[in-house]
Amino acid sequence: MISSKKSEQELSSQTSESLPKTLLQKLRGGFFLVIGYLLSPLCWWNDLIFNLPIAYFFGYICSLFSHKLMMPGVIVGYWLSNIIGILLMQAGAIDVLQKQSQERNLKKELLTGLLSSTAYTFLILALIQFKILDTPNFFFGS
Repeated sequence: MISSKKSEQELSSQTSESLPKTLLQKLRGGFFLVIGYLLSPLCWWNDLIFNLPIAYFFGYICSLFSHKLMMPGVIVGYWLSNIIGILLMQAGAIDVLQKQSQERNLKKELLTGLLSSTAYTFLILALIQFKILDTPNFFFGS
């Protein structure tokens, strides 16, 4: 009788310990997924509200060192905000969708995210280079 109560208490404590961790992990993953989506290039309206202000701020910080670094800083800041968005989406999706018992390989996840983000960037650059996508005139002067 005492041992059955003890095993019930152990079972309920194990369940209560794993449940909040899983729930908090899913909430954190959902938060990362939303923020990542808003920063990623998959969201078509995000540039004006999120990415360009972040990129401009990054360029402004770079221009404090040299005024010639403003535009390259904006480009790098834009690229970084998109990469961070894709990485956050990936981390959030893994938190939400992956089972608790599976082990995570953070190095592999980071490398996969960086490679896919860089491939996306090169794809966009190729589309611009081959005149499939058009860029605004203010990037190249009039």
